[in-house]
Amino acid sequence: MSHHSPNDLNAFWMPFTANRQFKKQPRMFVAADGMYYTTNDNRKILDGTAGLWCCNAGHKRPKIVEAVQKQVAELDYAPAFQMGHPKAFELANRLIDIAPDHMEHVFYTNSGSESVETALKIALAYHRARGDAGRTRLIGRERGYHGVNFGGISVGGIVNNRKFFGSLLTGVDHLPHTHLPDRNAFTRGQPEHGAYLADDLERIVSLHGAETIAAVIVEPMAGSTGVLLPPKGYLERLREICTRHGILLIFDEVITGFGRLGAGFGADYFGVKPDLMTTAKGLTNGVVPMGAVFATAEIHDAFMTGLENAIELFHGYTYSGNPIAAAAGLATLDTYRDERLFERAADLASYWEDMLHGLKGLPHVIDVRNLGLIGAIELEPIAGKPTERAFNAFLKSYDKGLLIRTTGDIIALSPPLIIEKHEIDRIGETLSEVLGQIE
Repeated sequence: MSHHSPNDLNAFWMPFTANRQFKKQPRMFVAADGMYYTTNDNRKILDGTAGLWCCNAGHKRPKIVEAVQKQVAELDYAPAFQMGHPKAFELANRLIDIAPDHMEHVFYTNSGSESVETALKIALAYHRARGDAGRTRLIGRERGYHGVNFGGISVGGIVNNRKFFGSLLTGVDHLPHTHLPDRNAFTRGQPEHGAYLADDLERIVSLHGAETIAAVIVEPMAGSTGVLLPPKGYLERLREICTRHGILLIFDEVITGFGRLGAGFGADYFGVKPDLMTTAKGLTNGVVPMGAVFATAEIHDAFMTGLENAIELFHGYTYSGNPIAAAAGLATLDTYRDERLFERAADLASYWEDMLHGLKGLPHVIDVRNLGLIGAIELEPIAGKPTERAFNAFLKSYDKGLLIRTTGDIIALSPPLIIEKHEIDRIGETLSEVLGQIE
């Protein structure tokens, strides 16, 4: 079976990509199975990133393939407003079964970005529904990533994602990020120092007044910015301050959800209860786009007042709870359960940690960070050429049959949870070679 690349790459404006560089030397995947992608020149590439943090169960999983094929032949689409189909309800129940135990409702979206917009809107509308309409401020965090829609880049804190797009949402403020390289470099797991960084929320509250603040949104562990871990006690402290001031706490679990840390969700792993949670990615194993916002009964019930035949929340998407996505979601949850993949991630975490920290001492490595089946290797930037060193590592790794992800000069890793120890070894060996060879 031969695969040819399209002969004209010009029409497709690629997302978050160096388009000109890519189109000179394209990297094309044409198939995937288990832990491996196949390229158009028929090489096997070990997937060190679970696609884009989303294929937690690996690729071409039989239950998911079959569920999608069956569903498209049975019910391809059903209207999402004022109509339902059984699988959307079944999936919601299954999600609530595995969600942190105080979460009782699910609102469907199609991506992490949409989950964030939805959660922010629910937070604003919740306060209004309770007669607290002055609470309109949203607080994010420096280096936070909450997708690419206007709400998400407003509360987000990655400078390039923000600076090109004008004034964004007003009334937004940001907590400091939790990266303290001087104190915490080469920590295994959660760092010891930095819980006090949560106290900056008290400063923000006294600056703006608690009565103006609707919600705080953070990733339990900041992923896309290069894997910044919450120091011990930090999330607990944030929760405490939010509770004291009547502010909703939103966890963006688009990356940390569905087993990535060795627990169902970051909220479970850290033992901290947010009021809203955003999910996507691992929800359908990346197979069909889908996201979901989890809400407590308290938040949901605040809307369930007034006339019974009136719409309670003026929000939603044509594809909320799409039948094919719902079928993929159900089969994905079956796969996680039957193969005990969340437990598997927890079991492999220490082996994974040892592999990563074995890279300490290689040229240019200034930090290694890990949690669950996530890893980051931070490289010293080349003077005057930020990002180039990590990008070179990305290209060289690909040549050697390994897919990694880079952000700035940080290599990020998040393999499918089906990874075997010998594949963890191979990631370590390949990165050792690559880091020994790049400038």
